[in-house]
Amino acid sequence: MLAATDIFTASFTWLIDDWGKLDTWIVITGALAAMACAIPGSFLVLRRQSMMGDALTHTVLPGIVAAFLLSHYLKTTGWISTDPADPHKAFDATSYTFMFGGALLTGVLTAILTEWVSRRGGVENSAALGVVYTSMFAVGLLTIRLAADSVHIDPDCVLYGNLESVWGGSDQVPRAAWVSGGCLVFNIAMAGCFFKELRISTFDPALATTLGINATLIDYALMGVTAATAVAAFESVGNILVIAMLIVPAATAHLLTDRLWVMLLLAAIIAASTAAIGHVMALSLPPVLMAPFAEQPLLSGVPIDSLDASTSGMMAAAAGGLFVAALFLAPRHGVLVRIGHRFRLSIRISAEDLLGTLYRQDETSRDIPLQTGRRTFAQRYATWRLRRQRLILHSSGQLELTAAGRHAARKLIRAHRLWESYMARHFDVPADHLHETAHKVEHYLDPELRDQLAHELDTPDTDPHGREIPDD
Repeated sequence: MLAATDIFTASFTWLIDDWGKLDTWIVITGALAAMACAIPGSFLVLRRQSMMGDALTHTVLPGIVAAFLLSHYLKTTGWISTDPADPHKAFDATSYTFMFGGALLTGVLTAILTEWVSRRGGVENSAALGVVYTSMFAVGLLTIRLAADSVHIDPDCVLYGNLESVWGGSDQVPRAAWVSGGCLVFNIAMAGCFFKELRISTFDPALATTLGINATLIDYALMGVTAATAVAAFESVGNILVIAMLIVPAATAHLLTDRLWVMLLLAAIIAASTAAIGHVMALSLPPVLMAPFAEQPLLSGVPIDSLDASTSGMMAAAAGGLFVAALFLAPRHGVLVRIGHRFRLSIRISAEDLLGTLYRQDETSRDIPLQTGRRTFAQRYATWRLRRQRLILHSSGQLELTAAGRHAARKLIRAHRLWESYMARHFDVPADHLHETAHKVEHYLDPELRDQLAHELDTPDTDPHGREIPDD
């Protein structure tokens, strides 16, 4: 059995030695298509309309098929002239124009029908969207099946893309690269020219309307642009995988930044990266994954290093991998950062609770139980940290506050008792219910809030229980 490491090394050696123009154009075309999708996809993610991107990639099918059938009809009836040297040139140009127009119309129609079904049917927007897009997609698939034999529509190409055959071996730029690149330039231009309108209508449609911006028109235009972008990417990455390119790079970028223009830039960079990473994975991973099964009858006689996978599928897998990495490692919204933040918060609260308990123990001159039951790691760490900061010390088998610890504890107790006084004055709460609420709030009252509470309460000397409110 071949070792996985040997296959891995051989795969990358083969990848470097045999990388050619086809691989380069596959990556370039895939990157252009992915970046073109990432621009409108960013606004869909921010509008919480990610499912609309999924819907549009399906509902444009009827428009595409209708446009293609119309082009075929015009060709057969002689409305489209043919050049004897290149009989398909005029037909291809006409069909592409019609397909973009059909995509724009079906994209806007999807938004209009979804709104109409939601309003007339009394259902929520997501349910209405599900009704519209599944119905239109079914109509598109049915039309493809009925017309595929007569007009040579390839359902697999429409659904899964044909990125591996994007380059025909000539020195010319592939048509798919021109189409995707033109769509990318158009999307960048539209985002730049209408950046203010898109930003305001995305985050606050009501404010946009107040400022004279037609938020509904912006929404319909975005749907049309998204649909046209999906059409431009169909030939390269296919209908189904356009969904990933619309949403995943934008969602990944959203985890990394809170600024819109930075998000657009990061989404485009991530989208381009998925094309390169996806193609490399498509060429190198299958031999590694299939190496343990090299001696099985299914692979008998098949060279392991000749196995590969769909670049379009691996682009989606790479996009998912980058999203998972950002989900855990994002500097502000990542899972690890949140876990760290919660741990630090638990340490701070445990430390302050211990300071408050020791202060009350000194205040009443009697022992107060520090902890009932098993102490958590955060509580043990908080105790060690307070001792290291010399806020508490261990004396005669007990914990005691130092001068610095007492000063810190006074601030906490002041916040606690001021909040109890505030609750007692403004809410009809029993006195024995005040402590639990104040015990939670005391950790979040900074000096400014403590001063505001004291000013509103006319600087009370005692809390509702008659205990002294210490000064800062």
